Amino acid sequence: MGTSKSSQLGLVETQYYTFGSLKDGLLLDCGRKLGPITVAYQTYGKLNATASNAILICHALSGDAHVAGISTEDGRAGWWELLVGPGKAFDTDKYFIICSNVLGGCKGTTGPSSINPATNKPYALDFPMITIEDMVRTQKRLIEYLGIEMLLTVVGGSMGGMQALAWCQLYPEAVMSAIPIATAPSLTSQGIAWDEIGRRAIMADQNWDNGNYYEPGHPRPEQGLAVARMIGHITYLSEESMSNKFGRSLRNRQNYSYSFGIDFEIESYLEHQGVIFNRRFDANSLLYITRAMDYFDMTLGTGDLVVAFARTTAAYQFISFSSDWLYPPIQSQAMVEAARQNKLKVAYLEATAPYGHDSFLLESVQQAPVIKAFLDELTNDNLV
Repeated sequence: MGTSKSSQLGLVETQYYTFGSLKDGLLLDCGRKLGPITVAYQTYGKLNATASNAILICHALSGDAHVAGISTEDGRAGWWELLVGPGKAFDTDKYFIICSNVLGGCKGTTGPSSINPATNKPYALDFPMITIEDMVRTQKRLIEYLGIEMLLTVVGGSMGGMQALAWCQLYPEAVMSAIPIATAPSLTSQGIAWDEIGRRAIMADQNWDNGNYYEPGHPRPEQGLAVARMIGHITYLSEESMSNKFGRSLRNRQNYSYSFGIDFEIESYLEHQGVIFNRRFDANSLLYITRAMDYFDMTLGTGDLVVAFARTTAAYQFISFSSDWLYPPIQSQAMVEAARQNKLKVAYLEATAPYGHDSFLLESVQQAPVIKAFLDELTNDNLV
């Protein structure tokens, strides 16, 4: 997203929290320990006297901690300005909002581009494999550091929704409610396939060099990362939104070039997405994070969502989108039914929107009032 001088929140600075050590690190699902771990995070609003108004927002695959306001680092507007701010669905006059960059990321939280204290060089592929649950365990340490025992809600779209679901399973005593948006209890085989194609694009780039491209002067795998971003971006859009925005429009508005250059506007758009992604993301982080998404499975391989939701106690507000074919509504509907079979408090909105998976970032007319009503009911019931 570009800059926006109109943000009601003004300038927001990233903060950092470090825990663990080389000898005493966080035990990961892969069996390795990782430490120290630094977490980049931002906060909005004020924590009340009882620490009962805290909301954790979890970002999606390519997101970061900068969910709203204007970044002091680069002047960017937050990625969820539509919903976070004074008087908005996530009202910063009422709630204390936290958003952190995930473990394995490249925007301040420890990841493959971070320095390995054992070698004083970037981890690269020495970074351990991580899971969505490992990301959540890292967030839990941050939440404890901030003095919060119980989150009013944990919310996220796409991979952020997976984190919200994992929070409910790992720490039911610390989560009052969850708002999983445009997400799933596990990726479909098609979703895993798209991730694998993106990873292969990166690893096929000669500059990837088995992940060892951090030395000064070493070329980055820019072509591979750009192609991976193009592939991913297509899955976030719907055919309707692509047709409406681009159709078969030609870039020069005249005729074909009769070459393998860029003729169509959609080609130009995808090239642009690849270029700008290289400016803000690390190829190795994309490898690790997409693999973590592949591994996520609420049912632990059993396929039994009813049993999976029996491990949770939260109230739920699920949201899906009619044109989302990557995380189709049927997946949210299955979770709604499983939660209801466990007699949990659950509400569901299938919003009509043409933007595909990206709807959770772009649509607010339907999402905002539902989220606001859900949170209002929680705060009224619990006198927050």
